Formats: sequence, structure tokens, C-alpha cells
Amino acid sequence: MPAEFDTNHVKNIVLLGHAGCGKTSLAESMLFEAGIIGRRGSVTSRNTVSDYHELEQERGNTIFSTLMHSRWRGYKINIIDTPGFDDFSGEVISALRVSDTGIMLINGAMGVEVGTDIIWQYTEQFKTPMIFAINQLDHEKADYDKTLQQVKDHFGSKVVVVQYPLQVGAGFHEIVDVLRMTLYKFNDSGGKPEKLPIPDSEKEKAERLHKELVEAVASNDETLMEHYFDKGELGEDEMKEGMKKAMINHDLFPLFCLSAERNMGSGRLMGFIDNVCPSANEMPPQITRKGDRLPCSSEGPACLFVYKVVTEPHVGELSFFKVYSGVVKSGMELVNENTNVSEKITQLYVVEGNKRTNVNELSAGDIGATLKLRNTHVNNTLHEKGRDIELQPIVFPSPNMSMAIEPVNKGEDEKLSQALHQVVEEDPTVLVEVSSELKQTIIHCQGDMHLAVIKWKIEHLAKMDVRFTKPKIAYRETIRKGADAQYRHKKQSGGAGQFGEVHMRIEPFSEGMPEPSGLTIRGRETHELPWGGKLVYYNCIVGGAIDVRFLPSILKGVMEKMQEGPLTGSYVRDIRVSVYDGKMHPVDSNDISFKLAGLQAFRQAFKNADPQLLEPIYHLEVMCPDELTGAVMGDLQTRRAIVEGMESEGHFTRIIAKVPIAEMHEYSTSLRSITQGRAKFNMSFNSYLAVPYELQKKLTEEYNKSAVYEEV
Repeated sequence: MPAEFDTNHVKNIVLLGHAGCGKTSLAESMLFEAGIIGRRGSVTSRNTVSDYHELEQERGNTIFSTLMHSRWRGYKINIIDTPGFDDFSGEVISALRVSDTGIMLINGAMGVEVGTDIIWQYTEQFKTPMIFAINQLDHEKADYDKTLQQVKDHFGSKVVVVQYPLQVGAGFHEIVDVLRMTLYKFNDSGGKPEKLPIPDSEKEKAERLHKELVEAVASNDETLMEHYFDKGELGEDEMKEGMKKAMINHDLFPLFCLSAERNMGSGRLMGFIDNVCPSANEMPPQITRKGDRLPCSSEGPACLFVYKVVTEPHVGELSFFKVYSGVVKSGMELVNENTNVSEKITQLYVVEGNKRTNVNELSAGDIGATLKLRNTHVNNTLHEKGRDIELQPIVFPSPNMSMAIEPVNKGEDEKLSQALHQVVEEDPTVLVEVSSELKQTIIHCQGDMHLAVIKWKIEHLAKMDVRFTKPKIAYRETIRKGADAQYRHKKQSGGAGQFGEVHMRIEPFSEGMPEPSGLTIRGRETHELPWGGKLVYYNCIVGGAIDVRFLPSILKGVMEKMQEGPLTGSYVRDIRVSVYDGKMHPVDSNDISFKLAGLQAFRQAFKNADPQLLEPIYHLEVMCPDELTGAVMGDLQTRRAIVEGMESEGHFTRIIAKVPIAEMHEYSTSLRSITQGRAKFNMSFNSYLAVPYELQKKLTEEYNKSAVYEEV
């Protein structure tokens, strides 16, 4: 049985916007309008097709992207509902990767919120054709004109009005459509509107906006511009094709009006989707990792891309994918280009929230799911045998928050490891690090809400209790001046003894510094340290005081001590070591003797070389509303941050700073509290800088106390 919908008749839509803008309610209305569901659920009643997960119902907001589909006038519209909080940006980005049009919902009462701006940056990255929809115009505080102005201020003149409301607030029930030059009048329950002529009092405004819309469409196509100049108007088909082309090129963003909760305007929006929005085969071809073009055509080789993986109890892993070429059929064997493993597509599904329906095949452009792909993960490409196709992977955002995790009950480390592996498999924005340096397992994630979801998953699905603690800081140690030391290792215990004496000089290393003075250089080695920084090792032995064969052993001793500096037990970096003298014994000298002598000589010299503790400094960018800049700046000052600049972006300010990571524990929580969730930040490692004297003294004392305690 062939696929029910061919490539030309599949549209892939992603619902986007800040938390609380009504995405889930719009999805519900769209499914109801298409007859997929008999009655509309609500977020408050916890009975929507999307937001079906127990955790989403518990929290009252979207956490995971949800795939649904509707049938509308001969088209299949795949709909992906996404979260609005930036903690779950991975869900948004993966949905954008496989969608061909985005609908950005704006809360008519709140206007453009920071989440809108954040998500917009992702849409720019993918160049996704976009529709704006001002929602919740029935809210008592709704302000269409103010919100429209904010949208234009933030996203530019490419935003063009297609609809505007006659009234907002409780009386919202009439929408003027300037594309069709029609008034849509809804009854209180929404649904199918009455189509009426535009009132005389609105004709001048509607005609002015219609002209602006036509000119915006014509300005992006020379042929249409000529037709417009000739006729003073464009036909319906010309407008349809012109808008589609302009949307694909990111030259035009049509704006609609809605009350998703009361199902006013969703049917017209769906009509626009099937009439104007591009199908996958009308979008630019995919570019493979090798730079080849892969057109979206059912005539091409079968190829799919996995954008999401979910583990379902008693079933296993459900892999969500988009077919980018050819036709994928159940029973087909495909090769995973990333793992080079053959996978059998045993079952194919179309998905409606938590419901799955078996299908025999899916054509290029369609989105579906399959079970039990054993060696396939997010970002993997599967294709016909004998092909060489690897699609570009999704680039997920870097983590903003780190916490150490451990099981509450002893002996469950292996169980925790398995649970974390499953979390990472489902969510590529989570990174798990087993740090031998810090002796902790550390979770890196997007924020405190993200962390709470991870904890819930482990406790509910793995049936184990875990606790989070503050991660230790990966300090580094170095020196500020040169120092000499010598150490003799001598041990006699019957039979062969041990003897080695080493004289060395250590100095702080910096690029371009002059060679060691007063020493004869016989050899030099530069070692890039695994933990950052360098060790430069000089052989300055004169007259054979130490045989050259023992120099690697001395180096080994130095390296061993550099893994546990004397100040806080942290790694040592950026040191220059010159071995210039020593003694050896014809019988008792051996590798272990010189390793121990080198270690102790380095230890003594380090303590006399003005040791310095270094801390990791991160580059921080915070995007916050203008009016909250002062509060955000004040908080950063308490964190030893150095503000390097501020940039204005629309109604938001970007604060750029350098800040010690030691001061950023739970910053995500603090920022959300300060700004009522209206700010976003990202961090990346920048450099190591000296710790202030008082803090170094405190950290050293704490380390010495713990070392004494461990010895006792």
C-alpha cells in the first residue's frame, strides 16, 4: 500500500514561542478543526494531545517536543509543539531542524518576551520560513497595536500584517483579513467564522494594509513587481507563489491574529499553511557533510535523519525521524552512516502525541517514528545500502549549569551510570562527565528546570534516589618566580639500594621568554599538558653528573607531582624545569630513584617559587529586558564579575562579562528570580586567572585541614 500522502502534500510545522503564549492550545484547536479529535482539551484540565507526559501535566507546561499531525484539504500537516523555556532549547532546535515552517506565537498581553528573541535566533540559524501569530487577544490586558509595534521593532520591516482585530479583550471576536479582504466574525465558542464584508469604517485601514502586503510580496520578485506596476494589483495565485518564495528566502513574515484557547483564527491559519507554506520539496535541498545536494524527492534514494529519541517503558526506544529522500518502507534495511551498522525498519508509525498508528511507508518530506533501532542515535543518518550520505548534524547549545550527582544509597553507582546513559541518549543537551580530577560525576545541563527534569527521570524511571551537590572547582596551580632545589633520594635495605640526587631550577613559563640564564642547554622538550598549559623541560647536565638515560625518570617524577599541586592538590601548569646537576651511584642508581628525587626536588622548589592558585574564568553573556539591567548588573558585581560591555538589542540589553565559575553556582535560579524568567544567559570557558590572595589563603587552609584529616 503506497504512502497516503506524497511529498507535495506534506507540510511540517513547528509551534514556537515563550512559555505561556498558547502553543499547546493552538495545537489542540488545529487538531479539532481538522477533525482528528472530537473535543478540545486544555492545559489546565491536563487532557491535551500534546503535553501528555506525566511530568508536563504535573508542572503545567511543555517540556518535551511533541509530534502530531492533521489532515486538511488534501494535505497532511505535521505539527510539532515545543517548550517555551530556554532550559529545553534542545527540543526546540531539533524540531526546527526537521520543520519547513515555524509559527511564532506572541502573547497579546505580554508582547515580545525574551524567549521569543532567543527562539528567533535559532530560526535565523536554520532560515526557517516564519509566520507570526499574536495570540490571546481575548485577554483583558491584550494590546494588539503595542504588540505589533514590538514585533516590528524586534524582527524588522519584513513582518507584514495579514490580519488585525477589530477589538481586543473580552469582546474579541472579529478579525479583518487584508489578504482576502474579508471580515471573519466568530461566535463565543469559536470554530468556523461567518465571512462578512469589511465595514466602511475599516475600509481605508484595510486597503492601506492590503497595499502594504501586496507591495511587500512584489518587492521580492521582479516579475511580480512588473505585474503590480502594470495592474496595480496581484492575483490570488501570484500572491500565493510570491509569499511562498519570499517566506522561503526569509524576506517576508506574515502576521495573523488568534485566540487559540477559544479556537478563533486557527482554521484560517491552517488554510494559509496548506495554500502558501512550502512543502519539504519546495525548500532548498539538504547539503550533506561532504557538500553534496540531496533534493527532497520520493524518486531519490531512501534516506532519513533521526532528530529525537524517546524511551518508553515496556517498549524501548522510539526514534523520531524525517524522510529526506526516497520512500521508507516497513521491513526495509538501511545503513547507519554514522555507525556503519545495518538497521531493519520493522515498524513505521505516524504519531499523535502518545498515540502511534502503523503505516506501511512514508514518502520524502514526511515525519514519523520507528522502534528498536539498536545502534542509532540522535543526529544519525540512515540510507539505502551502497550509498554515502551523511546529513548535517544538529548543533546543540553548550550547557549553562553544572551539578555533581551521586546515588543516595551506596552500591548504586552502576545503576546511576546506566540511568545517566539513558538520559544522555534522549537529550543531547545533557553532558555527563566522570571527572577523575575532581572525583565526581558531573551533569552539565541548561538550567535548574532542566536539572529538575533529569532528577525526575532518574528517580521515576530508574527507581533510585539521587542527590545533587555543588561541583568542585578545577583550580590550577603555578608559580610567580624562579627557585632552585636539590634532593637526594637514598635507601639501603640489604642487597641493591636506591640512590639518586637531582638539582633543578623551576621558573614560571610564558611564550617567548628567554632561555634559562647561566646554564648550558643540552636539550629541550615542550609538553602540552592534558589539563591545559605547558611544561618545558631542559637538560642542562654538564660532565655526566647524571646519565642521560635517567632524565625521562626525573621528568616522570615532575609530571606526577604536577598532578597534585601543594596548594590545593590541583593540577600544575605553565612551568619551566631545568635539571642542571646531581649525582648517581654506579650500582644503586636506577629509574625509580631518580623519579622520586625529581618529584621531591620539584616539590621543594615549587613551595619556594611563590605558588599561585588559578581559577577558571568564563565568558558570560546575559540578555535581559532593558528595565532589569541594573538588577542583573548588581547581582553580577556580587559574583566578582568584570563587566566588559553592554549592547542594546531591541528592548533587551546584552551584558558581556568575565566571571569566575566558582561564583556562578545556581546562577540560572538567581537570574530567573531576579528577572521573573525574562532573561537568558550563556557561558563558555575563557581562561585561568589568579585567585585573590585572601581566597587563595582560605582554599589552601581548607585543603591542608582535609589532608590532615585524611591522614588521620
